[in-house]
Amino acid sequence: MKTIGRALKEARTQKRLSLSKLESQTKIKKNFIQAIENEDWESLPEFPVVVGFVKSIAGALKISERNLVALLRRDYPPKALSINPKPDVVNKFVWSPKLTFAVGVATVLVLISGYLAFQYKRFVSSPSLSVSEPKENQVISQRKVKVTGKTDSDATVKVNNQPVLIDSEGNFSVELEIFEGTKEIEVKATSRSGRESVVHRKIKPEFK
Repeated sequence: MKTIGRALKEARTQKRLSLSKLESQTKIKKNFIQAIENEDWESLPEFPVVVGFVKSIAGALKISERNLVALLRRDYPPKALSINPKPDVVNKFVWSPKLTFAVGVATVLVLISGYLAFQYKRFVSSPSLSVSEPKENQVISQRKVKVTGKTDSDATVKVNNQPVLIDSEGNFSVELEIFEGTKEIEVKATSRSGRESVVHRKIKPEFK
């Protein structure tokens, strides 16, 4: 049974055309022509391109193009007709509305979790407390001493066990009556969870 490769090679030999000569006439590289004659399909391009080669060679050799194409269709292995059933574009990342929703929900959950963790830590921690007046070992020449400072806005403050009002930013200020025997001022801030922060200031009353 005559194959496409044998038919082409016999026709070329009868015409006494070398591979180089046929290459010159058809503008097809001789290694492709030789691959067709040897039916080396792995060395050839895809089927539509090979059909074009065969038609050009048939024209140069002046033989039936129709018969050669029929032989090619019969002999050419089906596996060479490769079609990718899953184009690469399917695997490309696509930002979808569902993904946007999922990312949005995840972001909100992270923010809520962070806020709750911050509030819990603040709830169980001792409140901040700083006392700007009086200074340590400050000499007091009057019967009243001014006590000022700052703490957390949700804490409560007592100065020598006397409740003191604080503003929305946690600032407090009070005038405390003292006596000659008063040697120390105690400022205590208490959080909502009962945690305490205490600052002691030693004073030196020297009344005239």
